[in-house]
Amino acid sequence: MASERLARILAQLSAGGVTDPGVARLCEVCASVTMTSGAAIMLVPADAPPVSLYTTNDVSRLVEEAQFTLGEGPSVDAYQLERPVIEPDLANPETVRWPAFSPVVLRAGVRSVFGLPLRIGAVRLGALGFYRDMAGPLTNDQHADALVLADVATRAVLAIQANASAGEIAVELESGANLRFVVHQASGMVAVQLGVSITEALVRLRAYAFANDRAISEIAEEVVARHLHFHSDSVEVHEQ
Repeated sequence: MASERLARILAQLSAGGVTDPGVARLCEVCASVTMTSGAAIMLVPADAPPVSLYTTNDVSRLVEEAQFTLGEGPSVDAYQLERPVIEPDLANPETVRWPAFSPVVLRAGVRSVFGLPLRIGAVRLGALGFYRDMAGPLTNDQHADALVLADVATRAVLAIQANASAGEIAVELESGANLRFVVHQASGMVAVQLGVSITEALVRLRAYAFANDRAISEIAEEVVARHLHFHSDSVEVHEQ
Protein backbone atom coordinates (compact mmCIF):
# COMPACT_ATOMS: atom_id res chain seq x y z
CA MET A 1 0.00 0.00 0.00
CA ALA A 2 2.81 2.42 0.90
CA SER A 3 4.62 1.64 -2.36
CA GLU A 4 1.40 2.20 -4.32
CA ARG A 5 0.90 5.54 -2.59
CA LEU A 6 4.49 6.59 -3.39
CA ALA A 7 4.12 5.47 -7.01
CA ARG A 8 0.93 7.50 -7.40
CA ILE A 9 2.56 10.64 -5.97
CA LEU A 10 5.70 10.24 -8.09
CA ALA A 11 3.48 9.87 -11.15
CA GLN A 12 1.82 13.20 -10.35
CA LEU A 13 5.20 14.85 -9.88
CA SER A 14 6.36 13.65 -13.30
CA ALA A 15 3.06 14.36 -15.09
CA GLY A 16 3.45 16.30 -18.32
CA GLY A 17 6.93 14.95 -18.96
CA VAL A 18 8.60 16.55 -15.93
CA THR A 19 11.73 14.48 -15.30
CA ASP A 20 13.34 16.48 -12.50
CA PRO A 21 10.70 18.29 -10.45
CA GLY A 22 12.00 21.14 -8.33
CA VAL A 23 10.65 22.56 -5.08
CA ALA A 24 8.01 24.61 -6.90
CA ARG A 25 6.52 21.50 -8.48
CA LEU A 26 6.75 19.67 -5.15
CA CYS A 27 4.72 22.35 -3.37
CA GLU A 28 2.10 22.47 -6.08
CA VAL A 29 1.63 18.70 -6.01
CA CYS A 30 1.59 18.73 -2.20
CA ALA A 31 -1.38 21.12 -2.20
CA SER A 32 -3.13 19.19 -4.97
CA VAL A 33 -2.71 15.73 -3.43
CA THR A 34 -3.82 16.78 0.05
CA MET A 35 -6.63 18.98 -1.31
CA THR A 36 -5.39 21.94 0.69
CA SER A 37 -5.45 25.60 -0.33
CA GLY A 38 -1.69 26.11 -0.41
CA ALA A 39 1.68 24.66 0.57
CA ALA A 40 5.21 25.79 1.31
CA ILE A 41 8.61 24.31 2.09
CA MET A 42 10.62 25.86 4.92
CA LEU A 43 14.35 25.12 5.12
CA VAL A 44 16.23 25.67 8.37
CA PRO A 45 20.00 25.98 7.74
CA ALA A 46 22.37 25.36 10.63
CA ASP A 47 22.91 28.44 12.81
CA ALA A 48 20.82 30.66 10.55
CA PRO A 49 17.24 31.92 10.27
CA PRO A 50 14.81 29.68 8.35
CA VAL A 51 14.14 30.37 4.68
CA SER A 52 11.04 29.71 2.61
CA LEU A 53 12.01 27.79 -0.51
CA TYR A 54 8.69 28.17 -2.28
CA THR A 55 5.08 29.14 -1.60
CA THR A 56 2.17 28.26 -3.88
CA ASN A 57 0.18 31.50 -3.54
CA ASP A 58 -0.05 34.84 -1.76
CA VAL A 59 -1.76 33.43 1.33
CA SER A 60 0.77 30.63 1.82
CA ARG A 61 3.45 33.31 1.41
CA LEU A 62 1.78 35.32 4.18
CA VAL A 63 1.65 32.20 6.38
CA GLU A 64 5.39 31.71 5.88
CA GLU A 65 6.12 35.39 6.48
CA ALA A 66 4.13 35.30 9.73
CA GLN A 67 5.99 32.21 10.96
CA PHE A 68 9.30 33.72 9.94
CA THR A 69 8.63 37.05 11.63
CA LEU A 70 6.98 35.72 14.78
CA GLY A 71 8.99 32.53 15.26
CA GLU A 72 5.87 30.44 15.82
CA GLY A 73 3.46 28.36 13.77
CA PRO A 74 2.90 24.80 12.52
CA SER A 75 6.06 24.46 10.44
CA VAL A 76 8.22 25.95 13.19
CA ASP A 77 6.76 23.48 15.70
CA ALA A 78 6.98 20.55 13.29
CA TYR A 79 10.68 21.23 12.80
CA GLN A 80 11.43 21.74 16.50
CA LEU A 81 9.27 18.87 17.81
CA GLU A 82 10.17 16.51 14.93
CA ARG A 83 6.57 15.40 14.45
CA PRO A 84 3.46 16.42 12.50
CA VAL A 85 1.67 19.44 13.94
CA ILE A 86 -2.00 19.88 13.06
CA GLU A 87 -4.51 22.58 13.94
CA PRO A 88 -7.87 21.82 12.30
CA ASP A 89 -9.56 25.03 13.45
CA LEU A 90 -7.47 28.10 14.19
CA ALA A 91 -10.58 30.09 15.09
CA ASN A 92 -11.66 27.60 17.77
CA PRO A 93 -8.57 25.65 18.91
CA GLU A 94 -8.70 23.31 21.88
CA THR A 95 -5.43 24.87 23.03
CA VAL A 96 -4.10 28.25 21.94
CA ARG A 97 -0.61 27.48 20.68
CA TRP A 98 0.27 30.50 18.57
CA PRO A 99 -1.15 33.68 20.12
CA ALA A 100 0.69 35.98 17.70
CA PHE A 101 0.58 33.84 14.54
CA SER A 102 -3.07 32.75 14.57
CA PRO A 103 -4.76 36.20 14.44
CA VAL A 104 -2.54 37.27 11.53
CA VAL A 105 -3.35 34.30 9.29
CA LEU A 106 -7.00 34.14 10.32
CA ARG A 107 -7.44 37.65 8.95
CA ALA A 108 -6.12 36.34 5.63
CA GLY A 109 -8.76 33.60 5.52
CA VAL A 110 -6.69 30.69 6.86
CA ARG A 111 -8.74 28.31 9.01
CA SER A 112 -6.62 25.17 9.37
CA VAL A 113 -2.87 24.55 9.20
CA PHE A 114 -0.62 21.51 9.04
CA GLY A 115 3.14 21.14 9.45
CA LEU A 116 5.30 18.07 8.80
CA PRO A 117 9.02 17.81 9.55
CA LEU A 118 11.49 17.28 6.73
CA ARG A 119 13.96 14.83 8.17
CA ILE A 120 15.76 11.60 7.43
CA GLY A 121 17.33 9.77 10.33
CA ALA A 122 18.96 12.33 12.60
CA VAL A 123 19.17 14.93 9.83
CA ARG A 124 16.58 17.72 10.14
CA LEU A 125 16.13 20.03 7.16
CA GLY A 126 12.98 22.02 7.81
CA ALA A 127 9.25 21.50 7.38
CA LEU A 128 6.50 21.11 4.83
CA GLY A 129 3.47 23.25 5.56
CA PHE A 130 -0.11 23.30 4.29
CA TYR A 131 -3.10 25.50 4.96
CA ARG A 132 -6.82 25.42 4.20
CA ASP A 133 -9.40 28.18 3.94
CA MET A 134 -11.87 25.99 5.81
CA ALA A 135 -11.76 24.24 9.17
CA GLY A 136 -11.29 20.50 9.47
CA PRO A 137 -8.57 17.84 9.71
CA LEU A 138 -6.97 15.92 6.90
CA THR A 139 -8.56 12.58 6.11
CA ASN A 140 -6.55 9.46 6.93
CA ASP A 141 -5.59 9.11 3.25
CA GLN A 142 -4.61 12.76 2.95
CA HIS A 143 -2.51 12.53 6.10
CA ALA A 144 -0.78 9.41 4.78
CA ASP A 145 -0.15 11.16 1.45
CA ALA A 146 1.26 14.18 3.30
CA LEU A 147 3.76 11.99 5.15
CA VAL A 148 4.92 10.47 1.86
CA LEU A 149 5.17 13.92 0.31
CA ALA A 150 7.30 15.12 3.23
CA ASP A 151 9.65 12.18 2.71
CA VAL A 152 9.85 12.87 -1.04
CA ALA A 153 10.51 16.56 -0.38
CA THR A 154 13.24 15.70 2.14
CA ARG A 155 15.06 13.44 -0.29
CA ALA A 156 14.66 15.95 -3.13
CA VAL A 157 16.15 18.79 -1.07
CA LEU A 158 19.03 16.56 0.06
CA ALA A 159 19.75 15.53 -3.54
CA ILE A 160 19.72 19.14 -4.76
CA GLN A 161 21.83 20.34 -1.83
CA ALA A 162 24.41 17.54 -2.16
CA ASN A 163 26.66 19.45 -4.56
CA ALA A 164 26.51 22.79 -2.73
CA SER A 165 29.44 24.14 -0.73
CA ALA A 166 29.35 23.79 3.04
CA GLY A 167 27.18 26.48 4.59
CA GLU A 168 25.71 27.51 1.24
CA ILE A 169 22.27 26.85 -0.28
CA ALA A 170 22.30 25.15 -3.68
CA VAL A 171 21.69 27.39 -6.68
CA GLU A 172 18.76 25.19 -7.72
CA LEU A 173 17.08 25.90 -4.38
CA GLU A 174 17.77 29.61 -4.64
CA SER A 175 16.26 29.86 -8.10
CA GLY A 176 12.69 31.11 -7.86
CA ALA A 177 12.68 30.70 -4.10
CA ASN A 178 11.28 33.13 -1.58
CA LEU A 179 14.49 33.29 0.40
CA ARG A 180 15.28 35.77 3.17
CA PHE A 181 18.98 36.35 2.67
CA VAL A 182 18.56 39.96 3.77
CA VAL A 183 17.53 38.69 7.21
CA HIS A 184 20.67 36.57 7.41
CA GLN A 185 22.75 39.62 6.56
CA ALA A 186 20.87 41.83 9.02
CA SER A 187 21.19 39.23 11.78
CA GLY A 188 24.94 39.27 11.29
CA MET A 189 25.06 43.05 11.45
CA VAL A 190 22.90 43.22 14.58
CA ALA A 191 24.98 40.47 16.20
CA VAL A 192 28.08 42.65 15.71
CA GLN A 193 26.29 45.80 16.90
CA LEU A 194 25.07 44.14 20.10
CA GLY A 195 27.91 41.69 20.66
CA VAL A 196 25.50 38.75 20.75
CA SER A 197 24.97 35.50 18.85
CA ILE A 198 23.17 35.29 15.51
CA THR A 199 20.28 33.57 17.28
CA GLU A 200 19.92 36.38 19.81
CA ALA A 201 20.19 38.96 17.03
CA LEU A 202 17.31 37.28 15.20
CA VAL A 203 15.24 37.41 18.40
CA ARG A 204 15.88 41.16 18.63
CA LEU A 205 14.88 41.66 15.00
CA ARG A 206 11.69 39.66 15.49
CA ALA A 207 10.79 41.56 18.64
CA TYR A 208 11.18 44.91 16.89
CA ALA A 209 9.19 43.74 13.86
CA PHE A 210 6.39 42.44 16.09
CA ALA A 211 6.28 45.58 18.23
CA ASN A 212 5.96 47.73 15.12
CA ASP A 213 3.55 45.39 13.27
CA ARG A 214 5.90 44.99 10.34
CA ALA A 215 7.46 42.10 8.44
CA ILE A 216 10.91 41.13 9.63
CA SER A 217 12.19 41.27 6.05
CA GLU A 218 11.32 44.99 5.92
CA ILE A 219 13.17 45.64 9.18
CA ALA A 220 16.16 43.66 7.90
CA GLU A 221 16.31 45.74 4.72
CA GLU A 222 16.49 48.92 6.80
CA VAL A 223 19.25 47.46 8.99
CA VAL A 224 21.27 46.48 5.92
CA ALA A 225 20.71 49.95 4.45
CA ARG A 226 21.94 51.36 7.79
CA HIS A 227 18.71 53.23 8.42
CA LEU A 228 18.23 51.30 11.65
CA HIS A 229 20.87 50.58 14.26
CA PHE A 230 20.63 48.43 17.36
CA HIS A 231 22.57 49.75 20.37
CA SER A 232 24.31 47.38 22.76
CA ASP A 233 23.06 49.17 25.87
CA SER A 234 19.37 49.09 25.01
CA VAL A 235 16.75 47.34 22.90
CA GLU A 236 15.85 50.58 21.15
CA VAL A 237 16.49 51.06 17.49
CA HIS A 238 17.66 54.46 16.29
CA GLU A 239 16.98 55.73 12.79
CA GLN A 240 19.94 57.41 11.15
